[in-house]
Amino acid sequence: MSIQILQYEFLGPIPMSEWGPPMEKLVYLILSRNKDKFDILYAGDCQKTDDKSFFTSHDQFQCWLKQSGSEQSLYLAILPMFESSDEKRRNVIQKIISQYKPHCNSDDIPESKPDYVVRASEESDKDSEESDKDE
Repeated sequence: MSIQILQYEFLGPIPMSEWGPPMEKLVYLILSRNKDKFDILYAGDCQKTDDKSFFTSHDQFQCWLKQSGSEQSLYLAILPMFESSDEKRRNVIQKIISQYKPHCNSDDIPESKPDYVVRASEESDKDSEESDKDE
């Protein structure tokens, strides 16, 4: 089974309880199942782990539980990137975060700023001065 996120094809999702190490050079998604729909709660990457408690000891695990309601609702999808650099994996994660804004990645979501600046023109200043005189 696989799930398409942006242009990437992730393996899974599988119930988190069915995951077992090892895991190496991949991007992972923590998903919450809601009937037939999956919501992305968190996007992260892994250089390498043999730790069975990799996810349950993750600093965002409580956020995942809170958002999903229970550990049984947590699912995992992975995108193996065996020949990838850390930078390439972070780039994939940033694209996913920018598009989907996973709740438990909220610290990683860049604050969107408009690419323009609003400035008052001199003419509008004169107009407002004249309207002040009319009053």
